[in-house]
Amino acid sequence: VTDCEWFDMTWGSSASSAYCSQSDAELELEQFYTARTSFRKTKKRKEKDELVDWRKQELSVSEIQQKVKEYNAQVNSNLFMVLNRDGSYTGFIKVQFKLARPVSLPPPQITSSSSGRDGGCREDKALKRRTSFYLPRDTVKHLHISSSTRAREVIEALLKKFTVVDNPAKFSLFERSERQNQVYLRKLADGERPLFLRLCAGPNEKVLGLVLKENETGEVNWDAFSFPELQNFLRILQREEEDHVRQIVRRYALAGDKMKEALKNFGTPG
Repeated sequence: VTDCEWFDMTWGSSASSAYCSQSDAELELEQFYTARTSFRKTKKRKEKDELVDWRKQELSVSEIQQKVKEYNAQVNSNLFMVLNRDGSYTGFIKVQFKLARPVSLPPPQITSSSSGRDGGCREDKALKRRTSFYLPRDTVKHLHISSSTRAREVIEALLKKFTVVDNPAKFSLFERSERQNQVYLRKLADGERPLFLRLCAGPNEKVLGLVLKENETGEVNWDAFSFPELQNFLRILQREEEDHVRQIVRRYALAGDKMKEALKNFGTPG
């Protein structure tokens, strides 16, 4: 099985187009999904930050028990919350991925039984290979967590589920809500407890949803990315730039042909 086949078997292909190549010089495996990247700005729905009162609530054990009962009464699936004797509780949260940049996977494991000097060389080469790809937008993942699980731990668990090797500090968990056709986003602090927010808001995703996004701070901090990641970004940008140039050249060439055809329809003055 080739590296590209391994990737396809592991993740599948859900994007509109893909590119896979292996560089002999740097021994890097590249897997690019070039449907449309984040290098061009797109129109988005208006998003604002807004605080909601329930996030500041302090609930007693009896209030938590009542909240859990009310929550489970509204759930239409088997994703119930379970109350423990010590007052803690466990339950499920659903996190939606809205990542604009590619993420990285570890290299495939070597199945060869060879050992010795040649085997060690193969392992060193494998460590230099990495896979970069665009996670399909609006991917959703359910996590079973406890009331003590923090937002930073949720991010780490999500990356582990998808075997993403990027630094968790590049990502943030956001709280999303919809009211009167307006979308509100709020970035969760590392110490906030997502399951507590879920319990207070209830199971309705429009009242409260959880979204994983890149940790934007205005300008992109390119120093936070590794050398292979930056190389991948440059290659992706170059391919998209070349594609955009081809489209412009084709459009102008077509317009020129139409003008020449129109000129032929005019008779020669005499």
